[in-house]
Amino acid sequence: MRPYILKEATWKDLKTFRYDLAVLPWGATEAHNYHLPYGTDIYEADDLGAEGARKAWEKGSKVVVLPTIPFGVNTGQSDIYLDINIYPSTQLIILTDIIEVLSRQGIKKLLILNSHGGNNFQPMLRELGLRFPDMLLFTCNWFQALDKSKYFEEAGDHADEMETALIQYLHPELVLSLEEAGDGAERKSVIRGIREKWAWAERKWSQVTDDTGIGNPKKASPEKGRRYFEDVTDKIAELIADICEARPGDLYK
Repeated sequence: MRPYILKEATWKDLKTFRYDLAVLPWGATEAHNYHLPYGTDIYEADDLGAEGARKAWEKGSKVVVLPTIPFGVNTGQSDIYLDINIYPSTQLIILTDIIEVLSRQGIKKLLILNSHGGNNFQPMLRELGLRFPDMLLFTCNWFQALDKSKYFEEAGDHADEMETALIQYLHPELVLSLEEAGDGAERKSVIRGIREKWAWAERKWSQVTDDTGIGNPKKASPEKGRRYFEDVTDKIAELIADICEARPGDLYK
């Protein structure tokens, strides 16, 4: 049993032990092109959270990883079969309940490890920060922690070369042959400001892509996934350690 993974802990372990930081991985359940499982974001959140915590734990950080939330905001994919949507308002309720427990029990730091591009926790943490002023609340998107172009040849943001390589490395038994994969071609918005990324509107997924992927996965390999996994979990571990060491009232220099 790993002492930094809550779902593996026992009451004997935790009756007297106390953590400094809780990490909440948050994923989604959705189609990932033809070759990756619906649980891709969940597997990534599970494995990256656990490995980042392991590396931080071994350097002295008292961190606990909570069970991954498996559903995310999928409002733009309402017509994709069994893409499970929960609304941001639902996420806020879930977060409020979890933070209330942590605050009451003396764990005053929470990091949301986000594994799904449709989730946006910043507005929620602004609100919850006022409601729980004794808490230090953080969120991160692990998929933005590194320059992907240094690891992968093809750009993309869903079931792309990066995600394919990660799952090839972490769970090869769940990945179909890349001959089965679509090319992840993306139709661009007719609105210039959205193409230039200074304006925003939600993507209607089935109109943007034929195979539910965005980004060509064909050049993915387990070795690329391994290299990226090691480096991104180093970044996650560093973030965990920094948060564990941080003290309220002394956060800025």
